[in-house]
Amino acid sequence: MNAATTRRHFLKTAAGTGALLGLGDLGFLSRLRPVSAAEAKLEPDIVRFNPDIEPLVRFLEDTPRERLLEEVAARIKRGLSYRDLVAALLLAGVRNIQPRPVGFKFHAVLVVNSAHLASLSSPDSDRWLPIFWALDHFKSSQAQDVKEGDWTMRAVDESRIPAGEKARQAFIEAVENWDETAVDVAVSGLARSTSAQEIFELFCRYCARDFRELGHKAIYTANSWRTLQCIGWQHAEPVLRSLAYALLDRTGDANPAKSD
Repeated sequence: MNAATTRRHFLKTAAGTGALLGLGDLGFLSRLRPVSAAEAKLEPDIVRFNPDIEPLVRFLEDTPRERLLEEVAARIKRGLSYRDLVAALLLAGVRNIQPRPVGFKFHAVLVVNSAHLASLSSPDSDRWLPIFWALDHFKSSQAQDVKEGDWTMRAVDESRIPAGEKARQAFIEAVENWDETAVDVAVSGLARSTSAQEIFELFCRYCARDFRELGHKAIYTANSWRTLQCIGWQHAEPVLRSLAYALLDRTGDANPAKSD
């Protein structure tokens, strides 16, 4: 698929009258089972964070772009659910695409919720199309990330994660000091001990404190929250680690805690 394929072109060309005009390589999409509105309406308690999701994430990461859509289609025919695919897509993006700058290639993560909303608004027969576009967009951004240094989210330092009652203050201090190492362990502690609403309120406080990234920090905060409401808070920790890392991007400036 062409690297310049836009979401609008993909959907208009693929959906059309049910025929995939000009996209012969996507002809298999017309043979997939439809997605009902009930299946596309994700509930937070449906997708469980268990060992079953990791192989699917790895599959999205490791399958070449030119083969991914057809292989995903084959898995759908064998029973892969819409909700599992959306969850794996978000997690693959968070793990493989550096959220700096918070835009450009990282739009592959930012648009997951938008693709889901487009699916909800589509007829049953076309609900796979926005998700397949997002899958292809992920592979394009993943390739760009490799060219730029191949960033990958590392395992958190478990020995430094603050205890539940200390995580909130540790997070606040780390964010206000623009301390990337400290915020990474603090946000993991938050994810394991603090309510989703309280965490969201904290991130809302800090996502709009500076104008770096032209508002994309706030966009990422909002879209990560919305997507987690769909796929389940059990997936929050890696998403929040990515988000915290994004919020501390100072675009090459000196530490804003000392210079802003």
